[in-house]
Amino acid sequence: MEKTPKICFDNDLYLKLQSENINKRIKKFNNKLYLEFGGKIFDDLHAARVLPGFDPNIKIKLLQKLKDKAEIIFCISSNDIEKNKIRADLGLSYSNEVLRLVDNLRELGLYVSAFVITLYKGQPSATKFGKKLEQRGERVYFHNYTKGYPNDVDTIVSEEGYGANPFIETTRPLVVVTAPGPSSGKLATCLSQLYHEYKRGVKAGYAKFETFPVWNLPLKHPVNIAYEAATADLYDVNQIDPFHFNAYGELAINYNRDIAVFPVLHNILAKITKKEIYKSPTDMGVNMVASAIVDDKLARLAARKEILRRYYRAECDFKRGQCTFETLERNKSLASETDATDKLLKVIETARTTSKESGFPCVALELPNGKVVTGKTKKIVSASAAVILNALRTLAGLGDDFDVITDDVLLPIVDYRTKILKSHTSALSLDDVLVALSICTNKNEKAKKAMDCIEKLKGCDAHCTYILSPAEEQTLKKLGINVTCDPIFLNSNLFEE
Repeated sequence: MEKTPKICFDNDLYLKLQSENINKRIKKFNNKLYLEFGGKIFDDLHAARVLPGFDPNIKIKLLQKLKDKAEIIFCISSNDIEKNKIRADLGLSYSNEVLRLVDNLRELGLYVSAFVITLYKGQPSATKFGKKLEQRGERVYFHNYTKGYPNDVDTIVSEEGYGANPFIETTRPLVVVTAPGPSSGKLATCLSQLYHEYKRGVKAGYAKFETFPVWNLPLKHPVNIAYEAATADLYDVNQIDPFHFNAYGELAINYNRDIAVFPVLHNILAKITKKEIYKSPTDMGVNMVASAIVDDKLARLAARKEILRRYYRAECDFKRGQCTFETLERNKSLASETDATDKLLKVIETARTTSKESGFPCVALELPNGKVVTGKTKKIVSASAAVILNALRTLAGLGDDFDVITDDVLLPIVDYRTKILKSHTSALSLDDVLVALSICTNKNEKAKKAMDCIEKLKGCDAHCTYILSPAEEQTLKKLGINVTCDPIFLNSNLFEE
């Protein structure tokens, strides 16, 4: 019997409070607000893991609620385009991620009005990306480095600074400024627009849409520490906002980069608007997350699990040469600080025990009812493919002795991969096996019954006794499975298929 998933977050309450507070900011600034969107606009899976019940697309629902008064500007850094920076959780370059996001937003009826290519100094890839968008009829703007930034406020707020950037014509009261990732130039774009608006006599305003850290949760709350774990590579550290405390005598949590830049931002805003708009970086944020947490104990537990996952992720990334020793040590320290140990995820011990007893690499997965199933790497299928087949068979109630896909279906695919594609790996990947299973559903009622259960895997925890290939890891993530891996390579091959 399946357990009803426990939740600690009220999406409806959050949607109500967050939209009300955004509308208040719009009114405060004479019906023209530039709202910097932090975090992921779609698929905020970190928030969904840390706050069970959190809708990973709640920001989209909020924008749909405000869509008649909102338009969206996308920023992307020239440096990120040039370096072909990748969004790790999806395996997409930032430039392709922008295109994906815009298509998805427009399909939902939201108005994306312009693109800004920031930090531009003639980078060839950035120029090419801009031309590609322009040829599709998009409005594209190139913003240079801001002259005088960060210390020479007189130059920054002048025709040589923000004035050197082209003004982006906007038509709606709420202008959401977003990006595929951090350090994309969202803030500079907002301030540049504010400069031009005030020159035109429009007393527009600026605010930030915030999710983490949660300003009115304790500094050492696991939900806030989980944010530090997620941004360990950026060296983000949560701190008590000294400006907020000095202004109001109230403890509020922010992070080091926002606190460090606030004196500069405060002076820039004062120079543009001729008055003090905000007394602290916390003042700038619109963040009603804490008010929508309905089970703090569950939130703390979920956050500790996420901190543990981040530590395992850092271990594997370090082994692959994809993160620094400092990032690994930071994640290790945060796990230790919150007592985020292996006992939080029972799949870890099960996978290791099964692998040791069988002599095969193993993946263990905890089903929604708490039962743990395992899968081992064999000649025909990988361990992750085996565990998903076992999980689907169990969820469908098909019994332990039933193979949802028989060898006569899988072996021709093995031959195709090894003999035609010349793959060095004979074991079929999870993606291969799921495609085969989907084909079997056409004539096999039991296979269809198993495939119908695939949505039930969303939110399940899994652990692998080796470092998964990027392709298999991505497939597990697309299924919504929270996977951790031991930092051990499956074999000595340098190239991962």
